[in-house]
Amino acid sequence: MDPITLLTVVVLSVFVGFEVVSKVTSILHTPLMSGANAIHGIILIGAIIVAGQAEDPWVLGIGLLAVVLATANLVGGFVVTDRMLQMFRGRGSAAATAKETTK
Repeated sequence: MDPITLLTVVVLSVFVGFEVVSKVTSILHTPLMSGANAIHGIILIGAIIVAGQAEDPWVLGIGLLAVVLATANLVGGFVVTDRMLQMFRGRGSAAATAKETTK
């Protein structure tokens, strides 16, 4: 593909991704993050494969950059998901603690 077509696909993907994510309710955000983490894991495996098969130094550099960015994205997704789950657990445990102190 020529560079204009690739740029067009990237720009359209950004707009579609923004529209999809902006319409997600807060209740569905945690399951959506879990699914996104699975996709990021697949992207990380693909980046490792590309970096491992690189013959040119610049392709290797881009592949290693992709591995680093995919890893950061994957780890960040798990951190955000864990933090959101702790927020939901915090309300339940606080209510249970309040019940026990009133007894």
